[in-house]
Amino acid sequence: MHVTLITCTPLPEKTVAAAAKLCYSDTDAMHLMEGMDDEAAGNFVKMLASLGHESPIEHVSFTFGIEGVSRTLLAQITRHRIASFSVQSQRYVKQEQFEYITPPEIAANPETAEIYTAAMNDSLAAYNRLADLLEERHFQDFLAQGLPEKTARSKAEKKAIEDARFVLPNACETKMVLTMNARSLLNFFRMRCCERAQWEIRALAKEMLRLCYAQAPTIFAKAGPSCCCGACPEGKMTCGRCDAVRSEYAALKEEILKKTELQ
Repeated sequence: MHVTLITCTPLPEKTVAAAAKLCYSDTDAMHLMEGMDDEAAGNFVKMLASLGHESPIEHVSFTFGIEGVSRTLLAQITRHRIASFSVQSQRYVKQEQFEYITPPEIAANPETAEIYTAAMNDSLAAYNRLADLLEERHFQDFLAQGLPEKTARSKAEKKAIEDARFVLPNACETKMVLTMNARSLLNFFRMRCCERAQWEIRALAKEMLRLCYAQAPTIFAKAGPSCCCGACPEGKMTCGRCDAVRSEYAALKEEILKKTELQ
């Protein structure tokens, strides 16, 4: 897994503070921005958080490049609907030698790893065989329609992989660009940093939190699983490790702040 922060809203905490102040001010947003230093903006954002006013932080967004994740993860993350996704297409990108993600529990045991690898190889062989057969059939059809050979071949390949992809496994590696606003990210972290979240999306959420916190530590001061800002909401399904999880995320944020100060 590789996660990068491509871009984010400049001056995120000043932007949030100015947006909130504008609701009760007779001046404009730019004057409010110019009249605030970082400390004043941070204090105002803290006050908003203490009151539970989250709508102003929707004005701040973060765009990530995400690679080396599975289609299983893709199915989960797209449930977070207040977000924008651009995902590598299996319809237009041929997967002749697809990369795949192996769950750690499978990789840890030689027997399960062997079964898993064989399944991936079988899927790849089936995909390539289907793609070849379908492409040749479509190629002949397009030639019969009078298309030039080069055009017929290109259209045939695209049409073939559109159907051949149905045999590709959820383990297939994919890439995406993802944009979320800060309020959606806080919700995402509450759900996906939780110990009960699936291991892959939990690892992704933690990396995204790391990048967000470095840019806007006040906005994301309490970011993390739900237990970082209150009691565990999972009831009898709780992991039972709330104190340890809180300590883990507190240490993570302290580490990020130290690195930021050294830069």
